[in-house]
Amino acid sequence: MRHADHVARTSQSSSETSALAASWRRSLLKHGLDPSDARRPERLTLAELARRRQAMEHFLRVAGPQLDQLFGLVGLSGCNVLLTDAEGVVLDQRVNAADAEQFRDWGLWQGADWSEAVQGTNGIGTCLAEGRPITIHRGEHFHTRNTAMSCMDAPIWGPDGRLLAALDVSSARADQTERYNRLISAQVAQTARAIETVFFRASYPGARIVAPGDSVDAAVLLAVDTDDLAIGATRAARRVLGLEREGAIRPRPAADLLGRDDDLTGFDKAERAAVARALARADGNVSAAARALGVGRATLYRRMARLGLTERSG
Repeated sequence: MRHADHVARTSQSSSETSALAASWRRSLLKHGLDPSDARRPERLTLAELARRRQAMEHFLRVAGPQLDQLFGLVGLSGCNVLLTDAEGVVLDQRVNAADAEQFRDWGLWQGADWSEAVQGTNGIGTCLAEGRPITIHRGEHFHTRNTAMSCMDAPIWGPDGRLLAALDVSSARADQTERYNRLISAQVAQTARAIETVFFRASYPGARIVAPGDSVDAAVLLAVDTDDLAIGATRAARRVLGLEREGAIRPRPAADLLGRDDDLTGFDKAERAAVARALARADGNVSAAARALGVGRATLYRRMARLGLTERSG
């Protein structure tokens, strides 16, 4: 059976319930695409691409070193590393000169739109449509023209909890196995999380970035201001801590979110934090800490006793 016929039959079969069949069904029935359509993907004009890149300039600058590192791992095996925006338009890429012509011919190039609504089931578009890491291997693509490639993708979530981009590694190798794809997919997911956390840190330059002590997920991060209020959270942290799913979060005491309970309440907590910071900056020297706080040494000792602090708290 021809690939296009197989896709069409599977898409219209009520007995096919896999995630792949669901994507094919969206491509055929929702988006009205033809799996046998052999037209090359259209690309934005240079001016349109420049506008999209400018809108995400900070993100692209932060992600660049991570793309370089990923390409250093997979580039020699004939892979193309691409970074898109949330709409599936390729904004940046890394590719060897020897492989460039093939990928350009396929449309895996800057300015191309690889959303599922335009290209049908593919690594970039389906990753963004479903918001999860995904591998689309050769014949799993919707369009017949794309069945010579394998695509490994992972979503990147912004500091506001919304989908920001997709990271893609595409391969032109005919001998690339699904087992090898799994290895690349794991590296893509790891790099996507690294970009996500680096960009989160860069988005809160004046805040401390902290993580719950019992979290095994490195992407669970909070941004804490100088008043010890949590003012930002990664998507993973929002999910784990039950915070707002998207958008700005309501500022909350970081101690409350991190589970650091004690017997102090209200202003005592703030005073304890201020005294502890002063002691830390003074390397535990009470006299120096007292001068920094504008109080007498004896007064500071009394407050330390009430707040449960010692000279070693610094």
